[in-house]
Amino acid sequence: MSQVKDFLPITRRNLMLGLGGVAALGLPGVAFSASDKRGGRLTVLLNWEPSALVSLATSSGAEGTVSPKVHEGLLAYDFDLNPQPQLATEWNVSADGLEYRFKLREGVRWHDGKPFTSKDVKTSIELMKGNHPRGRSTYANVEAIETPSETEAVLKLSKPAPYLLFALSAAESPIVADHLYGGGADVQSNPANANPVGTGPFLFKEWSRGSYIRYERNPNYWDDPKPFVDELIVRFIPDPSARTVAFEVGELDLGGDNPIPFSDVERLRASGSFDIETKGYSYSPEQILLEFNLQKDIFKDVRVRRAISHAVDRQVILDVVWSGYGEISPSAITPAITRYYNPNVETYPFDLDKANALLDEAGLKPDGNGIRASLSFDYPTSTAQFAGLGNYLKQSLRRIGIDLSLRGQELSAFSKRIYTDRDFDISGVSLGNSFDPTVGVQRTYWSKNIKIGVPFSNGSHYSNPKVDELLEAAAVEADPDKRVKQFHEFQRIVAEDAPTVNILMRTRITVANKKVHDHTLTADGLRTSLGNVYLQS
Repeated sequence: MSQVKDFLPITRRNLMLGLGGVAALGLPGVAFSASDKRGGRLTVLLNWEPSALVSLATSSGAEGTVSPKVHEGLLAYDFDLNPQPQLATEWNVSADGLEYRFKLREGVRWHDGKPFTSKDVKTSIELMKGNHPRGRSTYANVEAIETPSETEAVLKLSKPAPYLLFALSAAESPIVADHLYGGGADVQSNPANANPVGTGPFLFKEWSRGSYIRYERNPNYWDDPKPFVDELIVRFIPDPSARTVAFEVGELDLGGDNPIPFSDVERLRASGSFDIETKGYSYSPEQILLEFNLQKDIFKDVRVRRAISHAVDRQVILDVVWSGYGEISPSAITPAITRYYNPNVETYPFDLDKANALLDEAGLKPDGNGIRASLSFDYPTSTAQFAGLGNYLKQSLRRIGIDLSLRGQELSAFSKRIYTDRDFDISGVSLGNSFDPTVGVQRTYWSKNIKIGVPFSNGSHYSNPKVDELLEAAAVEADPDKRVKQFHEFQRIVAEDAPTVNILMRTRITVANKKVHDHTLTADGLRTSLGNVYLQS
């Protein structure tokens, strides 16, 4: 198998300087017939580097993209979120919603040769329940996991969980090996997080920190003849402009989650060499929002939070910062989750006079320079538009007397600052609302999800007993109409309390070289194994 050379860190400058030789570093040309899909190297972009290669204890998009190449889920989902077999071949939910019974695929082996059994399912779900930001709510009602045989797993619930059957994808709920993660081992420090052993189509080979991850084809994969490509390389390129160049010169074949600046999309489309795909994101629509650090004295006054909300023009942010690639989403639940979205909540329309009046009422009087307060805005540089969002906020908040300093950082540093050190005033985050509010939204507003050190949990440290009550009731409500009312009331209260400023639901695109086929076949797009992908010019 060919080896990956030591890549220079990719920046636009490095790529342009080496343009003459870059093409020689690309993929070897391989000729394929329609009936022969086997062979070649697929190079996939990851916008930022993950902190681990297994999504067992994090909801970060980076881990959620690489993890399914090695670790599989019990189920997969088509574009309409209908469950499909993966490690489970059959499933049944009891009429009262209190028992989920799974028949597991036989003959599956872990990459180290040990057999896959129901004990692995039991360990995985128990660890998800205790360690994953969304898993705490997803599996909150699972009180026991029985393993009547090596090919049967039964989840016993204390209360119904109407969303549970849709939470079993590889990225959301990876099944890990009991012999590596069982026995009370610490999940966060487990060596297998950086040296994954799974049941999936690709074998982990190396992780060159700051550059790439290399995988090779699993010759013993249960779904023969997949995977079709021999080698999978995942590259990390934090510079959005450099990503565009890397696609154009052949360094990259495939990338998702808005891999290039929106201003470059039409140029790549017009070149005739790339497909621009918008499917593959229905499993987890993504919300852009601001979170206030409610532990800071200034934000304990709801008038200050509401004032800042009034100083945010969502339409300008959508049109200018996100180049129109999105939809205004002013509530805690995105409009994409149509059944539960409440369009009638308080949205704090753009009104600088109202914002200034609220700050006056709160006792924040301007000094001789017109400054009422100096605050920071922290954001991850992995999402290109957050820098533009920061610049917009700096200008807009200055008009109400708030001096805003901007601090962009790579994702791991951002996560530590916000969720561990709590060293921030306002943060900008992109959070997956997921396929159900209990799974994707509850984590952000549930006081029991205030967990130091857990990324993308309740970052504001918002706590309202009535909100907790509504979220916990909706999580077990079997009556669909009652559940709608509970989520509508939840959104109304959160809008009044304003612990966050919900801005927009971003449109996400995938960029693929036309030689890459069958890359987006399910609701979670590239956050799958990519075992179906084949290369054909």
